[in-house]
Order: sequence, then C-alpha cells, then structure tokens
Amino acid sequence: MKRTIVVVSAGLGVPSTTRMLADQMGAAVSTQLGELGARAVLDVVDLRDYATDIANNMVSGYAGPALTDVINRVAAADAMIAVTPTFSASYSGLFKSFFDVLDPKFLDGMPVLFGATGGSPRHSLVLDMAIRPLFSYLRAHTMPTAVYASPEDWGPGGGDATGLEYRISQGAGELAAVLAPGSPSAFPSTTPAAGVAFPLSSSGPANGGPGFQPDHRAKRDARERTGMTSLPFEQLLAQTQRR
Repeated sequence: MKRTIVVVSAGLGVPSTTRMLADQMGAAVSTQLGELGARAVLDVVDLRDYATDIANNMVSGYAGPALTDVINRVAAADAMIAVTPTFSASYSGLFKSFFDVLDPKFLDGMPVLFGATGGSPRHSLVLDMAIRPLFSYLRAHTMPTAVYASPEDWGPGGGDATGLEYRISQGAGELAAVLAPGSPSAFPSTTPAAGVAFPLSSSGPANGGPGFQPDHRAKRDARERTGMTSLPFEQLLAQTQRR
C-alpha cells in the first residue's frame, strides 16, 4: 500500500540545515513505514522556490500555476512533514505565509510530523509555543514528538539516547504507526467527519482499534456536501462590490 507524504521545507539557504532535517525525517518515516508493510512516496516542497508566488497570492488572492500545483499536492497527500527555521523565537515568515494561503480545511485531520532548526538549543520551545499551536488551529493531527535541531546536533553524539537521530526515529515511528495499513493507530484523531459517529466499542477509532485510518479528505468531502466551505474569491469579491 502506498502512502504519499508531502515534505514541506522552509529553509532559505543552499545547502540548508532545515532541508537536511526534513530529508532525514522523511527518510526515517519511509524506513519505518516500509517495515510496517507500506511504501512511502515522499513529495518534497522547497518553499524558497515559491516565495514570490506565495507573496503574490497574499496580496492578490490568486495562486499562480506553480503555487496551485503545490496546493494540489498538499491536498492529495496522506500526511505531511513540515520543517521551518527559527526566526525571532517563532517560525519563519515564509513558512507561515504558505499555510496562510492554504485552505484551512486541507489540514483538518491530516497527520503531521513537524520540526524546526535554530542557532541555539534555547530556541527549542518554538516547537510547542509557536508551531504546534499553528497546526492545532488548522486542526491537523500532530504527532506527540516534534524534532528540533541546533548546530550541536549535527556533530558527534547526534545518535545517542537523547540526540537528533533518536528524536527523528521516535517522531517517524509515531507517524508511521498512524499511516500503517491495518495496524492500530497509536494516536487516533478525536474529531469525526461531519455526520459520522464513532462506535463506542473497544475496536473503534476512539480507542485506536485495528484498521483505523485518519482520512482528512473524507472530512473535506463531508463539509462540502453540507455546504460548510468558503466561497471562491471571485464570489466574495462580487458580493463586496454589490454592497
């Protein structure tokens, strides 16, 4: 069984430690998912290549062809890995702007493993003070473990019991457990799709029973059927002009 994982890197440099961390997290998920009987397809998105398109979308409300393609790839993915550099004790402006131009419903229920890089271990609080609240607002299904990498982590000792390699492996294992076919979901979503009730049984989703798979695309479809979706920009503009 194939699982598509979109890997979003907000690194600005070439080479970039942010991209390095994203690649290592993606490789670890691919390895652990393979051990659980599924094949991971990694779709890497370097946001630096779309910075101009993102800025144009912010001011015009229209996504160009390249950015539209990226948005469609995110919408079609089974899960996401997202990594940002730390700027001023928070995520980068490019990282935030990308999620601002996405339709919020794209990430509702999507399994997300996230990480950050920074110049000092003291900035590691960015994971739970800035990035996790962002994905919680977007109703993403975030993994309990997030990964932070500072310059010290890239040297000797990165693979010890508390080092970078261990943290990547732990987070990757959590995401793989959610995506694995036919295995219990260790971290099930607690938000059912609109109009769908979870059965109150020991094998149901609320208890992480066998076969449970979070399906954010089903949530989007359910919302569209019930009319709980935003109007296209053109319709909103027309309504504003009529007023």
